[in-house]
Amino acid sequence: MSVEMQLRAVPESEIRENWDWLEQFMGAACEDERFQEERRAGIAEAVEYHFHALHEVYAAAHTPTGPQTWKLPVFGGSPVHCADHSRPPFVILRPAHVREAARFLATVSFDDLWEAARPKVLPPFAAFDEAEVKDWFLTHHTDLHAFYSRTATTDDAVVKAFWY
Repeated sequence: MSVEMQLRAVPESEIRENWDWLEQFMGAACEDERFQEERRAGIAEAVEYHFHALHEVYAAAHTPTGPQTWKLPVFGGSPVHCADHSRPPFVILRPAHVREAARFLATVSFDDLWEAARPKVLPPFAAFDEAEVKDWFLTHHTDLHAFYSRTATTDDAVVKAFWY
């Protein structure tokens, strides 16, 4: 399995705040064919490898006196840890926060974020052309914007899995 953040939209009433249940629920979605079907249906999304750096791009929107909505698309939500904390937590983003994430992604200027974040985000990608790297992040941003926007309209929650 690759390093990625997987997201699935799900009615809040169906979620169990139990790490073992979440592992089974999200693990079932890892099957490539099923995941691709859910992605086409708009109820699943993934950010491969770059999700930590994408979080840094969104952090460029941080102002000490402003709202913290920039945290929601990647790491925001309520963590559910395994009993011994030996594995990454799953994260549940409730419908109200899904709507906030969708609003943030709809209103933020990706170009402004990129300009602010590029000195911090680019060094690990020095072997690549900057335009190519920017395009990777823009694609992730566009995909997350579409996913959160669709999910906000259904009033669903989002469950996030971080697979390493």
